[in-house]
Amino acid sequence: MPLNLSKYTSEQRAFKGYAATVTVHADRAEIRRKLMGKVTGAKDSVIAFRNVIKVVSKEPTRAWNGYVQLVTEEDSGRLVAATAQAEKAIANNSRTIMFTWNQRETYTAYLAAVTAAVDAQGGHPLG
Repeated sequence: MPLNLSKYTSEQRAFKGYAATVTVHADRAEIRRKLMGKVTGAKDSVIAFRNVIKVVSKEPTRAWNGYVQLVTEEDSGRLVAATAQAEKAIANNSRTIMFTWNQRETYTAYLAAVTAAVDAQGGHPLG
């Protein structure tokens, strides 16, 4: 079933993830976290798409939450290790939005929106 994104304006779109909401503008993403989302150390943030060097994602499953991370120069050292510690670092990152299994349609729509936005700003969203 194709996604219906018609309820969002072309200027900005809001996506609700796990304990956070992100608004995608043409040039940036603004992440606002609920109190529970800030407990792990992640903070509210604004990420300019021109600063994104890669979009890293993991699709949510019934067993594990998924995520979309907008990787900037600050994150590049953590992308090599695929360990539990690296997964924890991704989840606690202020530029990461987590998604549950029930939010998988939102995950897909957000991933498509930020990938297109980073590409439009001249980046290479998939590395």
